[in-house]
Amino acid sequence: MKMPFNQNSLVKDIVNLFPQSSDLFKKNRLDFCCGGNRPLAEAAAEQNLNVSTIMVELEDLYKKHNGTADNMEVWTETDSEILIDHIKNKYHRELQEELTLLSPYVTKVSKVHGDRHEELLKVYELFYEFKKELLEHTAKEEATVFPMLLQLDSAATDKRKEMISEITELEKEHDHAGSILKELREITSDFTPPIDACGTYRLVYKRLEALEAHTFMHVHLENNILFPRYIA
Repeated sequence: MKMPFNQNSLVKDIVNLFPQSSDLFKKNRLDFCCGGNRPLAEAAAEQNLNVSTIMVELEDLYKKHNGTADNMEVWTETDSEILIDHIKNKYHRELQEELTLLSPYVTKVSKVHGDRHEELLKVYELFYEFKKELLEHTAKEEATVFPMLLQLDSAATDKRKEMISEITELEKEHDHAGSILKELREITSDFTPPIDACGTYRLVYKRLEALEAHTFMHVHLENNILFPRYIA
């Protein structure tokens, strides 16, 4: 998959097109906020960095986040064990990673700009509620629920009732996560930053919107493809 930017692209434009690039830039001390209005090659040279190496890392990161779009028809026909592995490796791992990486940005923006933009204090509160609940949710799925699902076909009737109850609880947790994301979208005016927003402020909104899309696909695979196999 070809990247929509190159070493001559402005740093800020790269982050706008591909928000996850901010993690790589931050690691290499490349300013994408106040100093982002210059080509990546120039910014890298100032830090004595090899721009070709940065581009290779960017390409790897881009492929990781944009090169594995889901084909729903494929997963509808896929064995449950393979589907569960896909959910864990694609959605759980990426969710856990993104929640960890996004946390300091959310914290920084709320501290720096929360006095003038009070909605950021609510963004902070909702994000950390979402993070806590989704980390607990995915851990429970992997430790107990997914292994139980794979045993359902041969399980006794009482055990099946218990497992179906677990699925129902997971779906309630999905609904609550969705309500948090809905509230985040509402208080951020559809993730639209104000005119005076700095680069980091805009980055947080872009990544929150991407997190929403990622979560919706994750929940779709479970609620609409995986779980109905066991509760129909």
